[in-house]
Amino acid sequence: MCLGGGERSEPEPRHMRNSLEMVGLSRSPIKIFENSNQEKNKMAHRNDSSKLDAVMELLIENGFESFADVLRILLNEAMKIERNHALCAGPYERTDARRGYANGYKPRTVDTRIGKLMVDVPQVRGDVDFYPSALERGCRSERALKLAIAEMYVKGISTRRVTDVLEKMCGLDISSTQVSRVARLLDEQLEKWRGRLLGEYRYLVLDAHYEKVRKNGSVVSCAVFTAIGIDTDGRREILGVSVSLSEAEIHWRQFLKSLKKRGLSGVKFVASDDHDGLKAALSAEFTGVIWQRCQCHLQRNAVKYVPKVSMRPGVAEDLRDIFNAKNLVCAEERLQKCIEKYSKSAPRLAEWMEENVPEGLAVFALPQRHRKRMRTTNMLERLHEEIKRRTRVARLFPNEASLLRLVSAIEMEISEDWIAGKRYLDMNVEMESEDECADSGKKKIYRNNVA
Repeated sequence: MCLGGGERSEPEPRHMRNSLEMVGLSRSPIKIFENSNQEKNKMAHRNDSSKLDAVMELLIENGFESFADVLRILLNEAMKIERNHALCAGPYERTDARRGYANGYKPRTVDTRIGKLMVDVPQVRGDVDFYPSALERGCRSERALKLAIAEMYVKGISTRRVTDVLEKMCGLDISSTQVSRVARLLDEQLEKWRGRLLGEYRYLVLDAHYEKVRKNGSVVSCAVFTAIGIDTDGRREILGVSVSLSEAEIHWRQFLKSLKKRGLSGVKFVASDDHDGLKAALSAEFTGVIWQRCQCHLQRNAVKYVPKVSMRPGVAEDLRDIFNAKNLVCAEERLQKCIEKYSKSAPRLAEWMEENVPEGLAVFALPQRHRKRMRTTNMLERLHEEIKRRTRVARLFPNEASLLRLVSAIEMEISEDWIAGKRYLDMNVEMESEDECADSGKKKIYRNNVA
């Protein structure tokens, strides 16, 4: 018999039937049920008190070592209370507001900050959707933990150190394989970023650096290609990254072709070092585009042709004087004076300057306010330093894919910061500079091998 829309009726206990037979009609069955429910509620209250007493006893006897058991007990009780709220009724409570019925428990192992816990997840039946929010938060925490693992990996912390940290801080037994598996979850997002569509970019900066990779049982140097673009709005962005075992022309051409295939267009100016493979690839893929050889690399290269150490400060000062000229005409005049100056005391240096320094003067084709930032590849050099800082911990990558994953994640993060930050260049000054160049005599700008 079911009264008041409560729990499904069950056969009455024998002692209850005997009581009814003894009292006859002097006592109402409803009154007896109410008394029975009161007894059950008292029993539930006593059970709650016993659970609390058990928790306190564990803490008193074992202190911090009992935290896992304490958390398990509290979590189980919290889930029971939440089930009661979801059902709109407590245990054995008969009410019209009831939405469903308790249906036992299912065991589950949960990873927590203090280790693994075996909890009893309350189950329900009827027209009610219930799952403990505590475990949902645990799932979110687990996802957050995985993201933390991936972030540690991206920041250059080795997989072995990641597992050691998690073991000591969280009590979690996570293998290096699991950490690597979490890191691979980044691949889809990183691949999407590397393959995103591009648009019009006025300036392009290219360079490569090397990392150590294990290949066929040997340790080899692997080139990491990176391209930075300045769009028509003056914002800089990392356009692409690729890895290869060398900087040969074919690898640079593949990289540049991939950028063009993704929609790169409108390039008017390219800054890079003078690597032969890169220059040949630029000549093939960006014909007619102005090429600027990095002035910083030029100054470093000049040191090899200075015959005396005592002459190095003077040569460096002369080169800076050329590069800091107001316009191309002034720069060429200063270059010619330097060639004459060193023709006798350092003939190899004079010959080198005549052949190579003009490649660093192409930047005079740009507006004056753009020249300081576009005359070198320093922005890429700083990016390489940041990558090196992250990869220095790993020191050696197991394969090219792991290197590409790490570098892509670092560069994606940096590129997003650049896009959200301030403009790198003010592109509205271009027309003013073009008029200035016209007044300076319309001198020829060096395009060298990429013209």
